[in-house]
Amino acid sequence: MTQNVVLGIGNILLSDEGVGVRVVEALAGDDWPEDVQLIDGGTCGMELLEQLEDLDLLVVVDCVRGGRPPGTPVVLRDEAVPVFFRTKLSPHQVSLSDVLATLELTGRAPRQTVIIGIEPESLALGMELTPTVAARLPELLALTRGELEKHGLFAGVSA
Repeated sequence: MTQNVVLGIGNILLSDEGVGVRVVEALAGDDWPEDVQLIDGGTCGMELLEQLEDLDLLVVVDCVRGGRPPGTPVVLRDEAVPVFFRTKLSPHQVSLSDVLATLELTGRAPRQTVIIGIEPESLALGMELTPTVAARLPELLALTRGELEKHGLFAGVSA
């Protein structure tokens, strides 16, 4: 059976930094095919190694700092994914970078990795997303579902 993961990462104590976790929480209410797993990765690192081995598709949802206007959605795939890890765009990114590098070295890397993100407005202490980022949450959910649909994984699943 194929294995696919939507991984939401981020620190929910730092406002927009928690957007990846918030997306996974929102998606958790949907019915999912058994070959798609939702993981709230929080600020985890190497402890995710086993869960991310030998995946067909890994969709990572995160805040992505890249100098764009706050609330700008970002989708990176294929050759853009390794470039994403050359510049630290997210506070916990080094851990995910280490996990993916380790999987690559062991020959167990996901066959495809897609980053779905949003430019944060604030990483200040706070449990809520900023209004700017919160307003774009439906778009991030749609982008995530759309990525799964492209791989034939979300057809017929309730939205």
